[in-house]
Amino acid sequence: MKQVREALWVFFLLAQSMTGLSQGNGKSAADTTGAIIERPTRATLIAETDQRFFFFSDSRNEANRWVPINVWGARVGMLLPAAYKIGLGVYYANQRISKPGLIPETSASVRRQLRYLTAYYEPYLFRKKLWELSLLTELGWGYSQYERVDNPALEQEIAKGNFMPAGLGVSFSVKLPPIRGFRPIHWFGVNFLSGYRFILKKDIPASQINYNGLYYSIGPAFFLDRFTADFRAWNKQRKERRNERKKLNKINKNG
Repeated sequence: MKQVREALWVFFLLAQSMTGLSQGNGKSAADTTGAIIERPTRATLIAETDQRFFFFSDSRNEANRWVPINVWGARVGMLLPAAYKIGLGVYYANQRISKPGLIPETSASVRRQLRYLTAYYEPYLFRKKLWELSLLTELGWGYSQYERVDNPALEQEIAKGNFMPAGLGVSFSVKLPPIRGFRPIHWFGVNFLSGYRFILKKDIPASQINYNGLYYSIGPAFFLDRFTADFRAWNKQRKERRNERKKLNKINKNG
């Protein structure tokens, strides 16, 4: 418990310092279709896919080379006017492991299944027209299960447990600009994410299992806040044009 308290205290101090940095770099901007909002003027829903490749110390092959493990996930949260994101992420992984001795008292090939949920806090250091840089802090709770796959006649489940993941990372996104006034292009971009995850609570202490490790992610990004800003601006312009037509029709009838 002492290690957990110390880790949580470090996370709190880091979050406080990063909030100060992110607020110092933000700028307010008008909500128009011709301007990029570096600091949002209102809370906006954020939804993102989050596919990561982790390097666990127990997933190395016989040649002692690190092997990336694919972990699928998604995040949903809020982008707040103070220029940071908060929300929840859900992740899962299915992996077959042939390395013997991973689970105590067995040399069987096993299938590892991970399911975990995290809460995240992500302040922006920079949020510019064509790129943005942010820091990611995560804390969560998960479930793991290991099943035998080499002999169907034997009991399948051989180990299971819970674990508490925490992580620190850096996220860098490149945004596409509108092309010849076609604004939907700038809703998309590319995201680069890298960091380190460490476990505050091991699920099976007697085994060689260790989920501590580096991770990285490279993939497409969809900027939901840009979409909603453009939609609001388009809807506002549509209402203004409709009101102008009503006024003209009224003038023509009276005239």
